[in-house]
Amino acid sequence: MTAVLFVCMGNICRSPMAEGAFRAAAKSAGLLERFTIDSAGTIGYHAGAAPDPRAQAAAGAQGVDISGQQSRKVADTDFEAFDYIMVMDRENYDDLMERCPQNLKDRIQLFLSYAPDMPINEMPDPYIGPARQFDTCYAAAIDAADGLLDAIKSKHF
Repeated sequence: MTAVLFVCMGNICRSPMAEGAFRAAAKSAGLLERFTIDSAGTIGYHAGAAPDPRAQAAAGAQGVDISGQQSRKVADTDFEAFDYIMVMDRENYDDLMERCPQNLKDRIQLFLSYAPDMPINEMPDPYIGPARQFDTCYAAAIDAADGLLDAIKSKHF
């Protein structure tokens, strides 16, 4: 079982969309049962909340339902429990690197580094912008999810 955690700040926009995109990619490849997939935030402000309705709409437009996810804060146990910790931006990366035990820091990576067609490696936060920014972020999540899945398959399967 390979465990993948997606992390943004509040766990109501980018990381739930990334979790949904990766879950959909793994399911499409017939590999979903070989993964533990989750998402979390660097802050716990939205703990227990469902993803932002705009994030749900962006994922839903691609046939992916993320409405059942619940926001949670990254726990110290996550560093050991997850093989891949995919962060959405440099701030998330820095926050987790400060908390992570030295021997597990290599698990933390920028999610968009797996998106070969993206000219950026940090996913912009769509929370304060218009709804169309959620569509852009979800498209980036699909690209990165496919790249991450390919990388995991070549390394573990």
